[in-house]
Amino acid sequence: SAALVLGGVDVTGAHLYTVWPHGSTDKLPYVTMGSGSLAAMSIFEAGYRDHMSEDEGKALVTAAIRAGIFNDLGSGSNVDLTIIRNSGEVEILRNYQKPNEVDALRARVSRPRQFHMPIGTTPVLRKVIQVVETRKPTRRAAAGVEESKSGDVDMA
Repeated sequence: SAALVLGGVDVTGAHLYTVWPHGSTDKLPYVTMGSGSLAAMSIFEAGYRDHMSEDEGKALVTAAIRAGIFNDLGSGSNVDLTIIRNSGEVEILRNYQKPNEVDALRARVSRPRQFHMPIGTTPVLRKVIQVVETRKPTRRAAAGVEESKSGDVDMA
């Protein structure tokens, strides 16, 4: 199933809709969808007001997305924004914020040499080789007929 947040501008102004997987729609001044939507909605309910500036709107949406990220494990890790201005200009801000960026943390952590292995290798703890006896196929097996232990004949 798919859910959609749809926004745009026409001659009457800006509009924001949700389209739910079962087909219903909502038109509201702010919307949230997805696994982190309850945390994000609480930020909108506390901070939204009519006629906000673009910078105030970006700050509010960023705070709402961050609330979803930090209060729900399935909500991803980056803040992406799309701004649709009254002029029809669209600005997409990918990775506007990366609150869970781990590169700096990984650079500070050193691992003991014994745990540092080249990519694609796994340590072998023990090796056991077991010879398995195989039987030559009979003419019946080659024809797609197998005999069970009880002597019954099954078609393969």
